[in-house]
Amino acid sequence: MPLGRWKSVDHPAIEDVAIDDVLHALADPTRRRIVRMLIEEGDRPCGTFGLGMAPSTISHHFKALRNAGLIRQFDSGRQRMNTLRLTELETRFPGLVDSILALSEPERPGR
Repeated sequence: MPLGRWKSVDHPAIEDVAIDDVLHALADPTRRRIVRMLIEEGDRPCGTFGLGMAPSTISHHFKALRNAGLIRQFDSGRQRMNTLRLTELETRFPGLVDSILALSEPERPGR
């Protein structure tokens, strides 16, 4: 994909992140799976999550995570990278993300 093809994305300031938005974003099993992968494997490009969904559906999930303040996206060369804002979220809502992930079953591929 050529450089400069993506439009820039906005990210909410951590003080503007609402707990309801975080809870809503993490209510979806696919989004929890994305968050788990980022925790376990670190920053990764959009196309490497192996979600088995249409690109438009995957984009929707990343947008929901970004708008809820869970991830930050940035361009690196020809890839759009995703990073989890876990340190910032831990400061704002201590233990929230870990608690939600611990209480929910990991999403299995093909399920």
